[in-house]
Amino acid sequence: MRPLLLLFVASFLFAPAAELRAQPLPQGEYVIITGGVSLMMWEKYKQQPHDNWWLNFVRASRIRIQELRSQHGPNLPITMLVYSPAYQRRQAIQGEGDLFGIIRSIPAAYGVKLVMFGSQSELIGYLNNRSSQKIAGLEYFGHSNKACFLFDYSNEIGSASKVWLHEKELTKLRRGIFANGAYVKSWGCHTGESMSQKFRAATGVKMIGANGKTQYLTEELPIISTAGGGWVGQ
Repeated sequence: MRPLLLLFVASFLFAPAAELRAQPLPQGEYVIITGGVSLMMWEKYKQQPHDNWWLNFVRASRIRIQELRSQHGPNLPITMLVYSPAYQRRQAIQGEGDLFGIIRSIPAAYGVKLVMFGSQSELIGYLNNRSSQKIAGLEYFGHSNKACFLFDYSNEIGSASKVWLHEKELTKLRRGIFANGAYVKSWGCHTGESMSQKFRAATGVKMIGANGKTQYLTEELPIISTAGGGWVGQ
């Protein structure tokens, strides 16, 4: 491996988290959902293109996983669910190297389970298909609007999505899969404006979401980028 690439991978894996957010957790599995990135063939003509950097959501997921390990130790079961078709298309069309090699380096470094999904039904199936181990926490990193997680926004179709989870479909999540006191947060744009309320109505668990847009950074977790915005449901 070339020295520059080694330096990049090392900084990607082991850069310090900007802030530790200790959350008391019940017993159970912690789930990180990583949505897909857009393609520049759709985005390059926009005044504010999305996802110039393909690591946007992967990097943020890695930072959060590092925080969880620092806060709760090596025995917390963590699963990283990645919408893989978006990264397959990005890798094939934009030729940015072995994206999946970098994605797979996260479980290797932090002892987490990696699960790829390619449809809403696969995601819902994973979350619902559990016998005794409940979900202690769930966080989403990806594109969204006030009513949807948009797993493939501007990846297969420009400025649109074919694979999503809409707030009206949250009733597909089986009641009782979340542990009492589970921590749920969406780091996507606008989900605190409607989807958070529908999530609680459907599952009985509150979901923190953004009022406004969020901005993904390289060395810390996303921030609210809309003036006057904030996190709803804290």
